[in-house]
Amino acid sequence: MATAERTDAAIDGYLLRLRTERGCSPRTLDGYGRELATLARHADGRAWPAIDEGDVRRWVAQAARDGLSPTSIARRLSAWRGFFDWLAARGELHANPARGVRAPRRPKRLPKALPPDLALRFVDGGDDAPADPSDPSDPDALAFERLRDQAIVELLYSSGLRLSELTGLDARYVEAGAYRSAGWLARDEAEVQVLGKGGKRRTVPVGGPALAALDAWLAARTRWLALHPDADPHALFLARRGGRLSNRSVQRLVRRLALERGVPADVHPHVLRHSFASHLLQSSGDLRAVQELLGHASIATTQVYTSLDFQRLASVYDAAHPRARRRTEP
Repeated sequence: MATAERTDAAIDGYLLRLRTERGCSPRTLDGYGRELATLARHADGRAWPAIDEGDVRRWVAQAARDGLSPTSIARRLSAWRGFFDWLAARGELHANPARGVRAPRRPKRLPKALPPDLALRFVDGGDDAPADPSDPSDPDALAFERLRDQAIVELLYSSGLRLSELTGLDARYVEAGAYRSAGWLARDEAEVQVLGKGGKRRTVPVGGPALAALDAWLAARTRWLALHPDADPHALFLARRGGRLSNRSVQRLVRRLALERGVPADVHPHVLRHSFASHLLQSSGDLRAVQELLGHASIATTQVYTSLDFQRLASVYDAAHPRARRRTEP
């Protein structure tokens, strides 16, 4: 009983340190507390110095057999390592028994991409494609959200932008006082300038259908700004209240449009980025060009799309080649 009490006191002391010295949030502390409670149950009253690496390996293996995901096991091990490091720093352990233990390898998740026919169905829009804003006979010619949303999905698929890159775009380059555009549409050059991860700037071309959708939106945007002088004059994509459109709003509108247009998938902005990359690679085979267009610092990040393309090729092979599957019948 005395050992169990010392165990609980050690855990309480470590959690107190996380709260007072590291400023961990209550949610983080709850997570650490659950993982350390699991550790205490495994220890079953044994003193912490009696725990060795073999014990930790067995407990990790048991968690994997019980169906705990590699991500959850990695989080558990991280909590245990931090706790044992703290005990070692206090002189209560000679070595950290969890230091050399690794979680099971996480399965490699390939990015989701729409098949080309579904991607085209989504961005074409069917009956709700943008009308000509110069046509006064069209009662929806000034439909603010319809024109804006169509321009957004066309640009996402045309240029493979990250969500934050899209919402950060200005309608044109602006440098006024302390304000300077981070990203902008260069309409005459048919391209966008974006500021990606790590402050890396790149230029991405914009295709013809996306340019047409952007022109329709820009015309409506100009008229709308004239009626709303307090709105953000720089942002390319505006919310109804006049501010720059948020990431969350773009996620919602992409999901809504996918449902409306009959795309049987959970579509979000990054799916369109993946679709852009996959379809471009399938057509060109130029991995280095796709890397530059996506703004990846390492080509190893882009190589995941070669695996994605191979999956498509493998499915064609399985469906069409007479020797694709071993026959079991005599």
